[in-house]
Amino acid sequence: MDKKIFICDDEPSIQRLLRHWVEDQWDYKVELFDNGTDLLKNMTKEPDLILLDIMLPDINGLDILKKIKSFNENLPIIMLSAQGSIEVALESIRLGAFDYFPKPIDSNRLEPAIKNAITNYDLHKRITELENNIQKEYSFENIISADQKMQQVFKMVSKVLNNDITVLIHGESGTGKELIAQAIHFNGNRKNDPFVVVNCASIPRELLESELFGHEKGSFTGAHQRKIGKFELAKNGTLFLDEIGEMEMSLQAKILRVIQQKEFERVGGNEVIKTDVRILSATNRDLRKMVEEKLFREDLYYRLNSFPITIPPLRERRGDIVILINHFIVHFNKKLGLEIKGLTKPALKIMYDYDWPGNIRELENTLERCIILTDTDMIDVQNLPPNMINSNGTSNVKFSGELFAENSPIIPFEKLKEEAIRHAIKSTNGNVVEAARKLKIGRATLYRLADRYKIEMDRN
Repeated sequence: MDKKIFICDDEPSIQRLLRHWVEDQWDYKVELFDNGTDLLKNMTKEPDLILLDIMLPDINGLDILKKIKSFNENLPIIMLSAQGSIEVALESIRLGAFDYFPKPIDSNRLEPAIKNAITNYDLHKRITELENNIQKEYSFENIISADQKMQQVFKMVSKVLNNDITVLIHGESGTGKELIAQAIHFNGNRKNDPFVVVNCASIPRELLESELFGHEKGSFTGAHQRKIGKFELAKNGTLFLDEIGEMEMSLQAKILRVIQQKEFERVGGNEVIKTDVRILSATNRDLRKMVEEKLFREDLYYRLNSFPITIPPLRERRGDIVILINHFIVHFNKKLGLEIKGLTKPALKIMYDYDWPGNIRELENTLERCIILTDTDMIDVQNLPPNMINSNGTSNVKFSGELFAENSPIIPFEKLKEEAIRHAIKSTNGNVVEAARKLKIGRATLYRLADRYKIEMDRN
């Protein structure tokens, strides 16, 4: 076993006995010390556990315990003493010792104590590492951008980290609205509590109320047991309501009540449940216009929009395109075990000129496809999706937003419809409501055309 245990005792016979048990019988690595000064000097070696005698020739073991706990409060230390008094044992535990053993030491009790102490310490280190990774993953530095508009977004985000003001994040599909919401949560004062996401567009309207508030057993057909809703799951943390513009009016009223009164009932229940949840929301729709059209409650709009943050689309910050390309190449090289160096100049120009209607999500998906298709260490024009290039190997897209270059070949209208639907589904990451809205057709029409062209879609 690669776990390292320090043994600090000035009695040679105790040292030999403990070393025999710990190293020879229980298979841990051991380092021996006969005084506290040498032990403290070697703490940079990061032991996994310390067996520490209280009566040492130079420093009292309890003082050593206090000193070690001052810079590593979680390191397990088991105290050993020939005194065997209750007072000494209690003082050891009060100062943070994992356990206390009087001499002579009972090996049958010591072995499980060592195992439990090391297991607990390993668990703590894993939790700490996970928390640090989460903090790093959702830090501002991990949101890739050098654009001035995005720097302004980061500045706005920094203003709302440690308060509970409701934030409405505006932006097109694929711009990274959820990533901004995560950055707010994991860098704020609720970072140690849950971050719960509800996509209001992906959950059928008749089930969304139950998803948010939970339901009681027997409250409707199929409710075979009580369900805890997202508001309860997010207790003391953050609830992120993505695509809030897709929520029906009757449910909007209940959301408003939760925000104002901080309480709700489960579907089919009478118990009033108090909640302490921060609400962040996001939308790719113009909620102000929806309010004017009586499609969204005005009072809820003002509640949600207390602090608006708008994320610009990728076409308005083209300088980030090259930065994101390099970022995703590094990411997919690691994920796929490849060594792609980059894009050829013609391919890079086409990607730079492209308007990216699906924004960062579309760019990420496109890069992954290109990396898989290329047979060399450089992505070239022929590896790009057909909708981005024409028969001459140049970009189909101009800054003016025109779909075709002047010399583009004529494409059959039926093929155009098929490609438009495929592109819409891919760009919206399978969000049927959003795809239909951007295509300006009904969902039923979208499903019918998808069946005609044999395009797989999520029917939930």
